[in-house]
Amino acid sequence: MTLKNLGILILTTSIFTGCSLLPTKQVEIVSKPLEIDIIQPELPRPLQLTPPKWFVVSEARIVNPCIKRLQDDGSMKRPKECIQEDRENPDWPQGYTYLDRFLDTMKEQNKGDIVFVATSVGDYKVMSTNMQELRRYIRELGEVVVYYEDVTKKIEEETK
Repeated sequence: MTLKNLGILILTTSIFTGCSLLPTKQVEIVSKPLEIDIIQPELPRPLQLTPPKWFVVSEARIVNPCIKRLQDDGSMKRPKECIQEDRENPDWPQGYTYLDRFLDTMKEQNKGDIVFVATSVGDYKVMSTNMQELRRYIRELGEVVVYYEDVTKKIEEETK
């Protein structure tokens, strides 16, 4: 073996075994959560709904009970029979029905005209306003959802 070959042999063995002669350093792997700063979007203002009024219209007779009277024992009871003046609503005629009351209420609200709908015109406007309010709220809430989707997709792409 020549001196040149011996030198190459020593050099290659020192290269391959040289790192094993040094002390090894222990590598510690620690995983901890990554804090993400997400700007909170402004949430939509809360819903402000107004309940509409609905009317029950039928030809069923309305119960017009007698006024409660003080009894000898101190309790309040209604008599079994009473005259029209002793009724809770003395202005209601005998046999007054829900239809009669509805028609009287509609005449009163609409200056003598009868508008025969299951709800008043004002309450129909309330329902229309409520629908617009719901549409606004859903649209604004959808924008918040889209914002969070966009932000989280960007963060996921950055971490990959």
